[in-house]
Amino acid sequence: MSSKGENEQQLHVAMFPFFAFGHISPFVQLSNKLSSNDVKISFFTAAGNADRIKKMLHLTPTTQIISLTLPRVDGLPPGIESTADTTPAHAELLKVALDLLQPQIKTILSQLHPNFVLFDFAQDWLPSLASELGIKTIFYSVFAAISTAVVIPGRLHYPPKTTPSVNEVKILPDGFPNESCIKSLTTLEAEDYLYVFKSFNGCPSVFDRLRTGFLGCSAILIKTCKEMEGIYLDYIQTHLKKPILLVGPVVPPPPSGELDVKWEKWLSQYPSKSVICCSFGSETFLKDDQIRELALGLQLTGQPFLLVLNFPANLDSTAELKRTLPEGFTERVKDKGIVHTGWVQQQHILAHDSVGCFLCHAGFSSIVEGIVNDCQLVFLPLKGDQYMNSKLVSLDLKAGVAVNRSDEDGYFGKEDICNAVKKVMVEVDEEPGKTIIANQKKWKEFLKNDEIQSKFITDLVEEMNAISGEKM
Repeated sequence: MSSKGENEQQLHVAMFPFFAFGHISPFVQLSNKLSSNDVKISFFTAAGNADRIKKMLHLTPTTQIISLTLPRVDGLPPGIESTADTTPAHAELLKVALDLLQPQIKTILSQLHPNFVLFDFAQDWLPSLASELGIKTIFYSVFAAISTAVVIPGRLHYPPKTTPSVNEVKILPDGFPNESCIKSLTTLEAEDYLYVFKSFNGCPSVFDRLRTGFLGCSAILIKTCKEMEGIYLDYIQTHLKKPILLVGPVVPPPPSGELDVKWEKWLSQYPSKSVICCSFGSETFLKDDQIRELALGLQLTGQPFLLVLNFPANLDSTAELKRTLPEGFTERVKDKGIVHTGWVQQQHILAHDSVGCFLCHAGFSSIVEGIVNDCQLVFLPLKGDQYMNSKLVSLDLKAGVAVNRSDEDGYFGKEDICNAVKKVMVEVDEEPGKTIIANQKKWKEFLKNDEIQSKFITDLVEEMNAISGEKM
């Protein structure tokens, strides 16, 4: 831990993520790493999220949670304060509530007066508000640089409120790195990315919020490193012309506590590296036909597996499992497979010696968890940045394999699931399996090197201190 001299003031950072735990969690992870390097943290969130964040955040004498009172918004039910609690339509209304927080935020910031506010994509109004108070802002992108590169830099000068066509989105922006293995987007990916350009409830689109936030901030912080994404970072730097700070991949600490006896007993009956763990996070949901083909594909591998499936909060998960799984599936796989809905100890399970493959949605935190726990990676991306994360690791880094799918509609069958798993669990002495295994080992050593990972944080603190001393 670093220490301050008598005349040095402790760096104070306000953290302000969007109200979705896919965004809140990376902000919490960064907060914990910064606070261990003598940085004071004030963590902003809607009051309804505070208790859950308290369980994640290391509460030191200089770390505090600032609970915000969300304004009433027509159509947004009371008590809905994160995307985990609601529907996509209500999630859009959370952005309306967030925009209405500006007077409350201004009052709090004028009292706290931190050195920086680290903000998220939705708070595009924050740089100008903070500037009035003499406070610098850092846009913290919790996504890999490749996702930012595909969406923003080459399209900065799009007219406001312009929605491009699917074919326009499929074409990579001007100047996109030639060294990239990505040459264009599929129709499926382009249709998904159209969301970024759409406006809801009269609010700015995600693209317009991103553009305003990137151009208005003092610096940009990205959850990545040059070793993994150097070509995309250079491209972003060239177009945005802002200081680009890096926090690294943010490797999570080992989980506390023990694996539940139920899972320990089940996993321990199988040989080392033989089990497939399949999970898609708490807010990524598969369609009915996808669930059926995935389940049948796992059965087809012949490997033992744990399949974790979740459903939107307004649905009965038990009933949905019964409805969507193939008829007789549970009985057929009872000796080798478990299908579970709800939360599981994912890090503990991935760390178990019997788990050898992690089939996931390619969320970047999940990718890191899989690699550090020595699991081979199979990707089935379903939305947003997951598509680009999958391409980064499977094509650029060649450290995982993506499930083969139709370019037009993303269809995959049970054979596609089985073939992808076999490349990293069975065909390990053949290409491309051999290369993937070797590269996964290389990145595991990189991510588990405590000296390298710690240096990302100490370098970041030094850079923030330097920017803090510059005139606005």
